[in-house]
Amino acid sequence: MHTRFVASQSVEIAVPEQPIPIKHYLRQPQRLVQALVESSRIEQLGEELFRLKMRPLSFMMLTIQPTVDMRVWTESDGSVHLKSVACQILGMEYINQRFALDLKGRLFPSQINGVTYLKGKADLQVQVELPPPFWLTPKPVLEATGNGLLKSVLLTIKHRLMHQLLLDYRKWASATANSASAQAPGLAGQSDFA
Repeated sequence: MHTRFVASQSVEIAVPEQPIPIKHYLRQPQRLVQALVESSRIEQLGEELFRLKMRPLSFMMLTIQPTVDMRVWTESDGSVHLKSVACQILGMEYINQRFALDLKGRLFPSQINGVTYLKGKADLQVQVELPPPFWLTPKPVLEATGNGLLKSVLLTIKHRLMHQLLLDYRKWASATANSASAQAPGLAGQSDFA
């Protein structure tokens, strides 16, 4: 039985002011990926390409663990894009051969009344041909369960974005500003006491 699940999630976060604007932080895709996913589940395949091992997902009586290859790139305006380019379900060949995942997302800084916000949207779609035991389950039940599962995945990403990304940005901005001031002429001797 061929089934399609979809979910979308939007985000708008006020960004606390730091010495360096967040658009400079967003130009480093690897930092963004590490803020969204634990580093133990990330393998960097190229400058813009990352392999993410997702946490196991339970769908009715089935547990799957997708591995997703993501392309993450930035544009000069500070916006970050991410797009899935490949997906594999390890240990379940039947599902793996009949599974397609499509994730697209965009995150960008925006100024409103002098306050910087991070705005973004992610769309996640999965198409899968479920094995025979699921054929007896009514399609609306399958779709509601699958859509709920995808929504929970996007909500988890949103929560990490709101906490981990802002925390990492604050650390990065502070360290970068301190490094720049330590290298400024006349301040070199003071950096030992900072």
